[in-house]
Amino acid sequence: MNKPLIILGAGGHAAVLVDILRQQRRDIMAIISPGNDVLRPVFDGLSRWHDNDDVLQCAPDEVELVNGLGSLPGNTHRQKLYGDFVCKGYVFAKVIADSAVISPYAHLGDGVQVLHKAVVQAGTDISENTIINTASVVEHDCCIGAHNHLAPGSVLSGGVHTGNSVHISTGAVVIQNINIGDDVVIGAGVTINKNVAEAVTVYGARPFVKTH
Repeated sequence: MNKPLIILGAGGHAAVLVDILRQQRRDIMAIISPGNDVLRPVFDGLSRWHDNDDVLQCAPDEVELVNGLGSLPGNTHRQKLYGDFVCKGYVFAKVIADSAVISPYAHLGDGVQVLHKAVVQAGTDISENTIINTASVVEHDCCIGAHNHLAPGSVLSGGVHTGNSVHISTGAVVIQNINIGDDVVIGAGVTINKNVAEAVTVYGARPFVKTH
């Protein structure tokens, strides 16, 4: 049985997730929204808590969490939030849009989010707390590390392996059988046709590598 959900965050990414979950008639217990910001209409009617520590009033086996923080290059807040609550025994729910296409022969880790029109093909393994954003394509036999973000419209051809904390920006393309190291940022619209070492940024119309 689906447990009640608590959404950590109330920004744009959280709004997309709540929209998906409300259409699926999931039970959202509350959203966490520090401060007194005016909330978006998609949050209307939901209980609002103001501190992440408010989650602790619920036992880990009573609820599931949804990581509503977005993912930006070089920003570790999303990863830290995930790790802090996992250490306390909480589990993060997967969020899968109804319009996404997920092979039954793909594996998705805890907290993975697959948004509208994304495709995940057979033999693919996606590790925890990764976002497969709108209309992204992950072809067969890819292995995606933890805390990755595949931004809208990105394409990974077959057999691509990524490390942890990789950001593949909007419209980027990675051809087949490429390995990408930890903490890599692939710029928007870039085509990757060579392996990428860890902790570098690849950007530009003719991609080149710049060390962080």
